[in-house]
Amino acid sequence: MTPLSPSGPGAATGDRIKVWYRFVPREGWLPQDTEGLWATRLSRDTARVENIPFLQNGVAEGEIVRFVTDADGCHWAKERVEASGNCTIRVLPLPSGPLGRSARAVHERLSPFGLGGEVYSEAFPLVAFTVPADADLSGVKAFLVRGQDDGWWHFEVGCATDAWRDA
Repeated sequence: MTPLSPSGPGAATGDRIKVWYRFVPREGWLPQDTEGLWATRLSRDTARVENIPFLQNGVAEGEIVRFVTDADGCHWAKERVEASGNCTIRVLPLPSGPLGRSARAVHERLSPFGLGGEVYSEAFPLVAFTVPADADLSGVKAFLVRGQDDGWWHFEVGCATDAWRDA
């Protein structure tokens, strides 16, 4: 079966596409100003995000976003249509800490909470995690803070829900 034109009115659903985000790079952080997230096309102009953002804030895995397709065929995110209830956290192990630069050690510490994660690269062992809506949010937050206080890592929350903020 040949998929229909992705920008045409009858665009095929179920296609795996990249949805791109554009943002201002943060000082002292990675220099990129765009990030492409894998997504499953749901309609002509909507898709469900299928991976964890390393750079883009305000979006989490599983969310449905609206996009526009430019003349070059790039799909640019415009807005969130439906929240997933998931959160995005990013953890960077401290080279001088007990975990060293080991992304695997970070993942092992957080795996009991049922978190799935992706590693940016071996050279930059940033681990991005999806925190599911039904996870032990207060337990995850307490563990992240304790790990930071103990010198294991730095962490940031890239996408939070009200439930996360209230936990």
